[in-house]
Amino acid sequence: MTLGQVLAAVLLAMTISAAGTWQVQDWRMGKQLAEQGAQFQTDLGLITAAAAKQVSDEQGKRQALEMTLTTSDQQHFRELSDEQRNQARLRDRLATADLRLSVLLDATDSASGCNVSASTSTGGVVHAARRAQLDTAHAQRIIGITADGDQGLIALRACQSYINSIIGRKW
Repeated sequence: MTLGQVLAAVLLAMTISAAGTWQVQDWRMGKQLAEQGAQFQTDLGLITAAAAKQVSDEQGKRQALEMTLTTSDQQHFRELSDEQRNQARLRDRLATADLRLSVLLDATDSASGCNVSASTSTGGVVHAARRAQLDTAHAQRIIGITADGDQGLIALRACQSYINSIIGRKW
């Protein structure tokens, strides 16, 4: 054998050895990558399931809150419409003189200079207190003011109920 043939044989052996080593490394790395890929898929599946559960829980909470708010809105709308109906009925009774508003006068106030009799009318139930009947227009303005106040209180209760349902606290 000549030196060139020996060198060629050594070179061929080294190439085969290197190719074999690369092949073995490829198999090992392929197995590791496959294991890592499987672990990654498992972790990804767990994370996805946890995220889906969290979304489902949050949607459930949101739906419960929406139902509570809807019920609360309906209740406050009912209260407001009942109050408006009562106020309208009261204004109608004042306008038709079916109802008259009166105020108590201070019997001890001599500076007022107002001589209103303490006697009652035939249809009244006043027991010896000095009263003065209000003009219908003034009575309706007073009813309007109290109606605005009642509506404001109903709106305040609605706002407090809304805030309570959001933060879960009672006033």
